[in-house]
Amino acid sequence: MTLTSGKGPLTAAPAGRFVPAIPQPVVYVEPFRRRVRGVAGGEVVVDCEAVVLVHRPGGPPEYAFPAEAVSCACSAVPELEGYVAVAWDDADEWWEEEQRVFLHPRNPYHRVDCVPTRRRLRVEVAGVVVVDTCETVGVYETSLEPLLYVSPSRLRDCELVASSKTTYCPYKGTATYWDAHAGGRVVAEAAWSYEDPLPEAEAVRGLVCFDGARVGVEAEIPRPAVPPVRQS
Repeated sequence: MTLTSGKGPLTAAPAGRFVPAIPQPVVYVEPFRRRVRGVAGGEVVVDCEAVVLVHRPGGPPEYAFPAEAVSCACSAVPELEGYVAVAWDDADEWWEEEQRVFLHPRNPYHRVDCVPTRRRLRVEVAGVVVVDTCETVGVYETSLEPLLYVSPSRLRDCELVASSKTTYCPYKGTATYWDAHAGGRVVAEAAWSYEDPLPEAEAVRGLVCFDGARVGVEAEIPRPAVPPVRQS
């Protein structure tokens, strides 16, 4: 994510632009100064302190290791002589130092800023206005669209019931999804929250964010400015 996903600078549709333009596509590689281990079937199959992160357009970064640090199936990394990659699912566990990593390697350029704001959020579920408040928290996450979160105490004429769905974000933690009961209807998975977030997202603990694809969401978020480029 970040450099190569969402609207990151190395994607096909970046939020900004390089001046002068750089060729596309571009692969960015850099040292990753952490010990990385992979465990499969109870055995350590990767243990390396010479890790390189490979950022390719369209996906999260990937670990690359010197071939001698790997004792399982692997594939050559075209951009790096003598380095190989191990498919994420070929290990049961991945560790950075003494912290387990889930889903994919975390990106050093990814940031989550949770900022208290007075931006207005209005949410309509099944024709019922269930949120209309300026007491919100803006979540500004690298390369993604800003979102407004709100305390459940600001809901009216609406009950949120936890669904069975959860998803995991390497930067915010496990998301719980909520069905919205309003106006005599139920809208499945209308909102989500982080009940036990990772430290970067602590400010949104227990707050909810509504899915604009499922319910009516009007969020007072400014449109992105298009920076002018000086003509030569």
